[in-house]
Amino acid sequence: MTHYTQVGIIGAGPAGLLLAQLLHQQGIRSVVLENRSRERVESRQRAGLLEQNTVDLLRQAGATDRLDQQGLVHDGVILSYNGQRHRIDLAKLTGGSRVTIYAQTEVVKDLIQLRLNTGEPILFEAEATSIDGLDGNEPMIQYTHNGESHTLICDFVAGCDGFHGISRQTIPESLTTAYDNVYPYCWLGILAKVPPSTHELIYAYHDRGFALHSMRSPEISRLYVQCDVTDTLADWPDERIWAELQLRLGTVGWTLMEGPILEKTITPMRSFVSEPMQYGRLFLAGDSAHIVPPTGAKGLNMAVADTGQLFHALMDWYQNGSASELANYTACCMRRVWRVQEFSNFMTELLHHNPNKTPFEAQLQASRFNQLITSQMASTVVAENYVGLAAKRASEAQQSVNFHV
Repeated sequence: MTHYTQVGIIGAGPAGLLLAQLLHQQGIRSVVLENRSRERVESRQRAGLLEQNTVDLLRQAGATDRLDQQGLVHDGVILSYNGQRHRIDLAKLTGGSRVTIYAQTEVVKDLIQLRLNTGEPILFEAEATSIDGLDGNEPMIQYTHNGESHTLICDFVAGCDGFHGISRQTIPESLTTAYDNVYPYCWLGILAKVPPSTHELIYAYHDRGFALHSMRSPEISRLYVQCDVTDTLADWPDERIWAELQLRLGTVGWTLMEGPILEKTITPMRSFVSEPMQYGRLFLAGDSAHIVPPTGAKGLNMAVADTGQLFHALMDWYQNGSASELANYTACCMRRVWRVQEFSNFMTELLHHNPNKTPFEAQLQASRFNQLITSQMASTVVAENYVGLAAKRASEAQQSVNFHV
């Protein structure tokens, strides 16, 4: 069976769903294809920190009713080095920008409900099997749904289907440059049924390894400890987790409250970038094009930033008949992507214990933290990157690529 739309969107994560909603508000038709079930999509635990720019774009999309009620707004963040803490005043150092704690799971639920309310197509358990005709005016997505094969013909394809999705794999390997960095440690994360022991996030370096105290709600804490790449969940009984968190997060006059652990996961630490983020009429957004280690809390926010850029480019095409922003999509996105990669790498290297470091490199690491304590300028740089850099339009990009219509 053959169907027609203007924008075919592969992936019902934050990027794909947000793009669909923004396009709908402007009268642009789209179809969202997701290979997992709705239940699975709405239950995946992911990031929980939203930059100011992310909140602003979600508000533009009309997706902040629950966020405004349940989101936890933070004006600062705490960095700790072997028990010595330093608070970075985000709002003061950035002219009022803040971050909001609101789980990606909840963002996805909100966007799915908005999509269902519109009555526009969102197909779960619909697997895209190929993308064809990207050099022409009518690219085609072949997919299966309910045991039947379908063809979706569209003007443009938005590949929002993550690192393992079909979209990036469709770009010829000969045209792609990939950059990859795997860190020699992982994160073990838990959800605990206990009120947070802090009002703001604590990122902690300790000689035994990194730890992070975050939260999901006033009743649920989200915590992480650095672990070895060979570790499994069996290596981390609840007692060991709490003992390490107490040690790595501990400081004089502060108590970490403990409670029942509801969930445990181990997350590898990796950076990845694939260029270009476009090929013909295919445009990548989010994890399909780049991955960052979670230390800087940038994964979801990068996906939303891509979405905003792609939305503006598509609107320039549909409203003005101009392909200039589409042509410069990769160039504009990449400036932000590499800036975020550098910040995430900085935070990761600053806060983790790397057994492969020489004593000289370990002293440099301590010196970098000391600079944050003693230099307002250094803290300002961290604050500006943490709350999210201002979005750049494609018209400001310094490079361009060929785009034929």
